[in-house]
Amino acid sequence: MFSYLVRRLLIGLVTLTLITFIIFGLIRNMPGTPLSNAMAMIDPGKELSEADRERMEKAYGLDKPWPQAYVLWVSNVCRLDLGRSISRKQPVTRLISERIGPTLILSVSSLLLTYLLAIPMGLYSSARQGHLDERTIGTILYMLYSFPSFVAALFLQIYLANKLGWLPLYGMKSDNYSSMSTIQQVWDIFLHAIMPIICYTYGSLAYYSRFIRANMHEVLRQDYIRTARAKGLGPVNVLVRHAFRNTFIPLVTLIGLTLPSLLGGSVIIERIFSWPGMGQLYFESILERDYPTIMGLTLMFAILTLAGQLMADIFYAMADPRVKISDH
Repeated sequence: MFSYLVRRLLIGLVTLTLITFIIFGLIRNMPGTPLSNAMAMIDPGKELSEADRERMEKAYGLDKPWPQAYVLWVSNVCRLDLGRSISRKQPVTRLISERIGPTLILSVSSLLLTYLLAIPMGLYSSARQGHLDERTIGTILYMLYSFPSFVAALFLQIYLANKLGWLPLYGMKSDNYSSMSTIQQVWDIFLHAIMPIICYTYGSLAYYSRFIRANMHEVLRQDYIRTARAKGLGPVNVLVRHAFRNTFIPLVTLIGLTLPSLLGGSVIIERIFSWPGMGQLYFESILERDYPTIMGLTLMFAILTLAGQLMADIFYAMADPRVKISDH
């Protein structure tokens, strides 16, 4: 087990180095620079003098060739320093810490809601396989899975916010948020989060429900299920205690793989609803050519992805005694 973890960590370190090296080279060779973008937003008709440009490039470390700048960035990361945002004039770690909370509100709520709904729906579809209601549910789930989230977001904004006025159109807080009581503040955030959570959830709900149904369909064909039925066990007992326990094993691996999305957020959803999360920060940083913030977020997402894959393997081995993690 120990040698397996060491081997995976070494492979992950090499992968992480390649990812950050490639992304660093790509963003440093994108059209535009942080300085040109900043000047275009402040005064499009004004140009920096050569002396001012050189001074500012030196101040932000933009005067070095990008391979040399990458080595410098890696050395700073090894000292747990992700740098300072060029556009926001704040440490990248502070920006990330400020945006993690709003993203977790959406992603964790969506994940819990997905599992609470997908598991019963998957079990029900397995129990009612071939019936009209099961086919209807399957068709609806397939349509939901195929429906783009950004289109759903626009529909929700048009009908629930604009026409009906039931929910806030965008943002995370109302303008008078600071004057509200604690209960009112929680309720205000809840109302703002409903539409983004719906957009986060419905696609995952459709996927997980169909995933459970497909795995249950295979498990129900196994010999031990027929044996359980022959012993006189009821259909609910067979489904929940015997079939679903084995279906839950591949489902557990998906929990580890969802780790990056939990903290990464959704660029499209957060952008549409102006939700101040990680996805929104990533999008804004790319537009502003904010190299330190882009690299800080890229590093975090890459680490989460690699950690999620490792957790998925470990969870699978823990859930299924037949699977052993080899040290060789």
